[in-house]
Amino acid sequence: MVIGDFVVRKSYGEDITFKIIDIINDKGVNYCVLKGVNLRIIADSPEDDLRLVQASNEGKVDSVFNETINKSIRDIITERSNSIKIGKNILQKTYKKKKMRTSNSSEGINNMTFARPGKVLHIDGDSEYLEVCLKVYKQLSIDAVGKVILEKEQPEKVVDIVKVVKPDIVVVTGHDGMVKNTRNYMDINNYRNSSYFIKSVSNLRDYEPSYDDLVIFAGACQSCYEGILDAGANYASSPGRVLIHCLDPVFVCEKVAYTNVGDIVNIKEVVKGTVTGVKGIGGLQTRGKCREGYPKSSYI
Repeated sequence: MVIGDFVVRKSYGEDITFKIIDIINDKGVNYCVLKGVNLRIIADSPEDDLRLVQASNEGKVDSVFNETINKSIRDIITERSNSIKIGKNILQKTYKKKKMRTSNSSEGINNMTFARPGKVLHIDGDSEYLEVCLKVYKQLSIDAVGKVILEKEQPEKVVDIVKVVKPDIVVVTGHDGMVKNTRNYMDINNYRNSSYFIKSVSNLRDYEPSYDDLVIFAGACQSCYEGILDAGANYASSPGRVLIHCLDPVFVCEKVAYTNVGDIVNIKEVVKGTVTGVKGIGGLQTRGKCREGYPKSSYI
């Protein structure tokens, strides 16, 4: 086996597909450092516990998650379409009650409204995960800027990037995990990268204290959820110290970006819309970042 190979772990029932990112020899035994293809997990395994697979292979867990993702994307697009139709119907009834008579029909007036969803800055410690996320942001019509920055470098760079990009929503993520056999979930020293996420959030809140002016998602697999929220994040992982999916931050951002600025985002709907659910993602009441406009430019 070589770096770049795709594998599954036999001892775990071949549940997750990994990519080999390093190989270490310890006393004559080869151990492979593995990165989840879909899940934000870093693991290691003896070489003889691994089976080579194709890059397109789906482990049992991967398969379930991919079905969930495809359904989530379809549901989001359908929900948006239905919301537009409902909004138009409400406006039409309002115009009829007021007996407004113009050369334009009410349908024509409705077509002149437009929306500005929130802008996302996604900072990720992993370039491959970021690439996947950016593709889905585009698919969901979200204006997103992506930056690859190692977790340990994120705290010192995140504020400067925010000043340049001027986002409504910031994602700070990458890899994380708990030290093996730990039992003290509140000791930040028992996490690989949670301290960096916490410091990044703290620096962002020093820059912009308002939870509604700058919405922050931070964390990765098994991150110290409480510590990240206490530092000032709106949303964080992982309440149940579970592995989160690569796209969980994207689905959180979608809810915030497309909720009207006059409304509070339904936190239960946010969590329900993620891949890993209540054990993977949680957060606080937050105002939406989508602003409606009128009239729409005729030159676009």
